[in-house]
Order: sequence, then structure tokens, then C-alpha cells
Amino acid sequence: MARSARKTVARVAWACIAILVVVVGALAIANQQLISDEIEARNFAPSEQVSSLLGRLDLTPAGERVFLASKPTLDASQHFSTQCSDVSHGEQGHVLGCYSKGTIHLFGVTDKRLDGIVEVTAAHELLHAAYARMSGDEQAQMTKKLRAFYDERIATDPGLKERMSVYDALSPGAFANELHSVLGTEVHTLPKWLEEHYAQWLGKRSSIVDDFDRYHGVFTQLQDRSKTLEKQMTALRTSVEQRRETYNAAVARFNADAQNFTKRNNAYEFADDPEAFERIRDGLTARQQQLTKDREQLENDIASYETMRTELQQLTKTSDELDQKLNSDLAPPATRPN
Repeated sequence: MARSARKTVARVAWACIAILVVVVGALAIANQQLISDEIEARNFAPSEQVSSLLGRLDLTPAGERVFLASKPTLDASQHFSTQCSDVSHGEQGHVLGCYSKGTIHLFGVTDKRLDGIVEVTAAHELLHAAYARMSGDEQAQMTKKLRAFYDERIATDPGLKERMSVYDALSPGAFANELHSVLGTEVHTLPKWLEEHYAQWLGKRSSIVDDFDRYHGVFTQLQDRSKTLEKQMTALRTSVEQRRETYNAAVARFNADAQNFTKRNNAYEFADDPEAFERIRDGLTARQQQLTKDREQLENDIASYETMRTELQQLTKTSDELDQKLNSDLAPPATRPN
């Protein structure tokens, strides 16, 4: 009886072990990506620059795991262009980061005027890595939800539509992938479901969007001020040209009338009519004073135009400088490792 009971217990124990093995095996398969990421993250030794960047990103444990498992690089040399050579510059302008072949590559922008741009780019690429870890069904569902939200949002946010226009040629799935990263790093107010989605990886998403607003605002202010100056200069130039023609014609008439008055006076025409002399003389004096004011106003407006032109040239120079800072093709050549 005892032996039979022991056999029963043994069979139950082996059955439980078998079930446990099956369950553990199933969990391992289901969490294969998570396990792989954990191993890759633990074995990855980030550079000092990447470690510093990671400290500024405020990622969740899951976000940090995915970021490190993607073996991020931060390179300020032309080597970055090689790493992201499969990203079309024609589609995105200057490429500042990419998620290529499972790896995050970031361009090291150090200009203080663009503080935050590396952090935003890193978060953008992290969200690409997170998107790549979704199943096909999850990506399909996300594509529908993101597209629906986007179509509703752009009705009141034309800036978002403009920023996403560089991706218009992409397939619906690829567009959704980019939109997933853009919304997470560039848009403050999002629906609760999307905030909760991003909260899986971004501990403080609002700080990332603040960084975007700050550096993007530098370009926006330059562009807006340039447009304002160009509009003002066009209007002022038209006004000056029209008023200068009027002024030159008025000067010609005044000179003719003044010469005629002098000629008449030299002929003693006003000898018996001093009132007419004074009336004509005073009229010419008033006209001369007005012409002097008109000339001074034209000179002031021309000086203002030149001041605006100088400012516009400086804005253009600054814009070109910043543009060069974002152009990895103009970066120093990669150094050979020792």
C-alpha cells in the first residue's frame, strides 16, 4: 500500500515537473525577445558619452534595457554617415540618428544652441527599436490607431502634418513606424492610451518634448524672423522706390519754379507787387522744407532697409552654421582605432 502511494506521488511529481518544463518553455518562447534583450543589455559596455546620454534620458527599466540591447553608438565623425548609409537624406534632410540592423546610431551634435537634439533623437530611435519588437498583429493594430489619431490631430495641428510630410512616400506601415517615434518625442498632449503606451519606455516623456520644443524653436524663430524681415523689406523697398520717384519729380518742379521765380525777380517783376513776391517766396520756402523732410525720411528708410538687410544676412549665416552642424557629411573624418 505504501509502495503504491509512493509510486502515485512520484507519478504526480513527474507530471508536475513535466508541466512546469512545458510552462517554462512556453514562457521562454513568449519572452524570447525580452530574455535576448536582457542578455544583450548586460553584455553591452556603453561608451562614456552613451552612458552620460543614458543618464539624461530618464528611461524606464524596460526602456533602458531596449536602448542598451540596441548597442547605441554616439559618433561626431563621418563614420556616422556610414553607419546610417541606408537612410535616405532626401527623405529626412539631415539624418541625426537611425535604427539600422538592430542597432541605434546617433550623430553627436555638440553646439550649445541645439542642446537636447541628441536626447530627442535617441528617444526617437529607441521608439523605433520598441516598435520593431512588436508582433506583426501589434504593429497592424498600432498602424490603424496611430493613423486614426493622426488624421484627427492634423486638423488642428498643421505643424505636425508639415513635419510628417517628409514620410508621405512611405508605406502605411513605415509611415506609422515614423509617426510612432514622432508623436512620442515631439507632441505634448496625447490620448491616455498612447501616453500609457510610451510610458513603457520613457520615464518622463514631457522632458523629451520640452527638449524638442527648445531646439526646434531655434530654427522656427530664425525662419519666422527671416520671413518677417523679407516681408518688411519688400514693402519698404516698394514704398521707397515709389516715394523716391515722387520726390525726384517734386524736386524737378521746385527747381523749375525756383529758377522761374528768380528770373522774374531779377527782371523786377515784383517791384510793384511785394505781396506777390512774399507769397511766392514763402510758398517756395515751405516746399523746400517739405522736400528736405521727404529726403530725410527717404534716407532714414533706406538706412532701415540696410539694417534689416544686415540682420537678414546674419540670420542666414546663423541658419547655415546650424545646418552645417547637423550635416554629418561635413563632420571630421573618422579616426582609425589604435
